[in-house]
Amino acid sequence: MDQAEQLRIIKASQQSRPLARVITVTSGKGGVGKSNTSINLAIQLRKMGQRVIILDADFGLANIEIMFGTVPKHNLCDLIYQGKNIKEIITWGPMDVGFISGGSGIVGMSNLSRDYLVYIIRNLAELDAIADVIIVDTGAGISDAVLEFLVASGEILLVTTPEPTSITDSYSLLKALSNHPRYDGSNTVVKMIANRVEKEEEGEILFNKLNAVVSRYLKLPISYLGSIPQDPQLARAVMQQMPVSIQNPGAKSTLAFEKIAAKLMNREESTKQPKRGMAAFFSHIISGKKG
Repeated sequence: MDQAEQLRIIKASQQSRPLARVITVTSGKGGVGKSNTSINLAIQLRKMGQRVIILDADFGLANIEIMFGTVPKHNLCDLIYQGKNIKEIITWGPMDVGFISGGSGIVGMSNLSRDYLVYIIRNLAELDAIADVIIVDTGAGISDAVLEFLVASGEILLVTTPEPTSITDSYSLLKALSNHPRYDGSNTVVKMIANRVEKEEEGEILFNKLNAVVSRYLKLPISYLGSIPQDPQLARAVMQQMPVSIQNPGAKSTLAFEKIAAKLMNREESTKQPKRGMAAFFSHIISGKKG
């Protein structure tokens, strides 16, 4: 399928259809709280009246379903290979936040026929009518699969902790993104979230450290979205497979997630990037896989 044909399919799928805001959450290494951030931001956005669906794109690791304490009946593979429709593969978690388990389905999408790709893109485009915000929770690190999601996304949230390895790996991820042949800085915004900080000032210091190196060596502007504090209440909620934003609304981590979600949804921030919708998002990934 050439680019012109993909654009025709996307345009047809978007006619008289609202477009969802696609936000991709990523990290340079594992274990920094990326999936926790995805889930709790989804809960906070839901509290603000947004319809939210999480796509768990961390293939092989079912983090979202474990943290939700819910086992999905279907995943993206069932849409691609078993003929299920998009509504059948959505699992509804707490507060009616939907999530889709990615499985390993996207890995083989480049080998599918044109007709099948059209079917998949049109199904995924239906998510725009179901959700206002779609959060894509990527795998950690700098794999080809992660980079494919990042270059397809117009809005990236980078989760980093004060650990030196996390800062180094975050920079390495941003470097790989900026060097990607299909990265378009004019259509992509990167916002950093500092996780597991002792106080707010530590988050700002962490951002300034990373931004100083990025500004010097990379043509990739980043901005600071906020920080999440170290919080035993969050760790307790994870152990009990319940988002802290639901289990303990007064926890300091919950209040931090609430603050970041509000910042994401303020008028200036939410209109900074045009909404692409899921058809354009996945078509971008498929076009890259087809060379």
